[in-house]
Amino acid sequence: MIARLNRPYIDGAFVDPQTDDTFARVTPVNGQALPSIASCGDADVDRAVASARKAFETSDWRRRSPRERKRVLQRLSVLMLENKDEMAALLTADMGKPIASATWEVEFSAEVFEWFGEAVDHLFGDVAPLGHDAHATITREPIGVAAAVTPWNFPLLMPSVKLAPALASGNTVVLKPAEQSPLAALRLAELATEAGLPDGVLNVVTGLGETAGKALALHMDVDAIGFTGSTSVGRLIMKYAAESNLKKVSLELGGKSPSLVLADAADHEMVAVKTAEAIFGNTGQMCDSSSRMVVHESIADSVIEHLNTVAGRWQPLDPFDPTAVMGPVVDKSQYDRVLGYLDVGREEGAQVTVGGNATMVDTGGFYIEPTVLRNVTNDMRVAREEIFGPVLSVITFSDDEEGLRIANDTNYGLAATVWTNDIRKAHRMAREIRAGAVLVNGDELFDVTLPHGGFKESGMGRDYSHYAFDNWTQLKATYINLA
Repeated sequence: MIARLNRPYIDGAFVDPQTDDTFARVTPVNGQALPSIASCGDADVDRAVASARKAFETSDWRRRSPRERKRVLQRLSVLMLENKDEMAALLTADMGKPIASATWEVEFSAEVFEWFGEAVDHLFGDVAPLGHDAHATITREPIGVAAAVTPWNFPLLMPSVKLAPALASGNTVVLKPAEQSPLAALRLAELATEAGLPDGVLNVVTGLGETAGKALALHMDVDAIGFTGSTSVGRLIMKYAAESNLKKVSLELGGKSPSLVLADAADHEMVAVKTAEAIFGNTGQMCDSSSRMVVHESIADSVIEHLNTVAGRWQPLDPFDPTAVMGPVVDKSQYDRVLGYLDVGREEGAQVTVGGNATMVDTGGFYIEPTVLRNVTNDMRVAREEIFGPVLSVITFSDDEEGLRIANDTNYGLAATVWTNDIRKAHRMAREIRAGAVLVNGDELFDVTLPHGGFKESGMGRDYSHYAFDNWTQLKATYINLA
C-alpha cells in the first residue's frame, strides 16, 4: 500500500508526474527508509489546477444541491471508518503518531466530513429589506478553485478540516500535504473518488513547500488558499497571494500558548495531568500546545512536583505499541531542533526538572523525553519561540495582573488555558487573554462545532464550525427591480 501512494492524484487517478524528481523519506519510528515520493513542480501543479478548474466549470459538483453533496461526504466518512486501521497505520509510519492516537485522528477526521456534509444544507441566505419596488437576495457561492497546504503533525485531520467545508460548499480543491506525511492524504483522495466525488474535484500534489506549495500560492487560477503551519511560511503565503491574483487567504499559524494557573487553583494534580496532555500529546507537535505554564509562585513547587510525576506516564514508546501515548518527533530535523532548544534553555538559565534528553537512541528513531523547564523568564527564547516538541517552560508570577501580562506577552494568540476556582476571575481572564480559544479549567479543544484559529501572528480565518465556510465562499447580492 505505501509503495503505491507515491504519485500525485489528479482527475480521479494516480498519475505519473511531469518530473523525475523525488524526495527521500524515513520513518521516525526506527529511521528506516520509506518509499520515495514524487516531488511535484510547476507543471504538475498546473495540471492539478487545470483539472480542478475544469471540474468546477463543467462538472455538476457546484450545481448539485447541498443535500446531494452531503451524501457524498457522508459516504466518504463511512469509507474512512471502514479503512481506519489501514489509515492509522499510514499515519504512524509517516510521522510516528502512536497508533491509538492515529486511530482517534481517523475517527475524528471522518466526523469532520460527516459534520460539514450535514451542516451545508443549513446555511441560509438573506433577503434585504428594500421595500415594495425591489427584491434582493444575499447568497453564498463557492469561491471556485481552492488550494490547501497542510502540515505534517495531523496528516489526515488538517486536510480534512479544510477539504470538508471547501467541498461541501461546492468548490474544487488542490491539496498539497506536507512532504513528511503525504500517505494518508493520498489515500483520502482515493476514497473520495470511491465515495462518488467527481473526477477533478479533489486533486493531491506531493512535493516540497518551496516548490509545489509556492506554485499553488502564486497560481493565477487558484481563487483561495488555506494554510496551516509556521508563521514564517504563512507570511510567504500572503506575499505570494498578493503578488499573483489577490486570492483569498486563510491561515492557522504558530502558537506559544499559556496555561495560566492562578493561586486559587485547587487541584494541582489535575492541572498537571491536563497540562501534560496539552504539551506532551502528539509529542508536543501542536500549534496550540500549552508550551508555557504561567503559575503563581505560591503553588509553583506543588504543581511542578505533580508535573514531574505525571511526565513519567508520557515516556515515549514504539508508536505501534497500543499502550504508547507518546512516540518520536517527526524527523531528524525536528529532533535536532528540539534538542537544540533544550541546550539553549540550559544556557539561558532554565532548570530541567524532568526529562531533557534524547531517548531510545538504539532504535534509530527520533525520541525525546517529556521535559519540564523551570526558572524560565518570559524573555528567554524557550518562552518566546515555538519549539514544537515535548518541552514545557514554567514561568512564575506574584499577582494576577502580572500573570495576565505574561500570558499576553507573546507574538502569538492561538489558544490559552486558565486555571481558577473563582468564576469571576475565570470570566475576566478569558476576556482579557488575547487568543482565539480560551479553556477554563481546560480539557478539550478538538470539537468540530468550535471555531479554531488565532489572534496576532497565529493567523486569520477559522477552521472547524460553520465559520469555516467563510474561508471557502463569497457573498453575492442579487437585485430584482419590481417597479
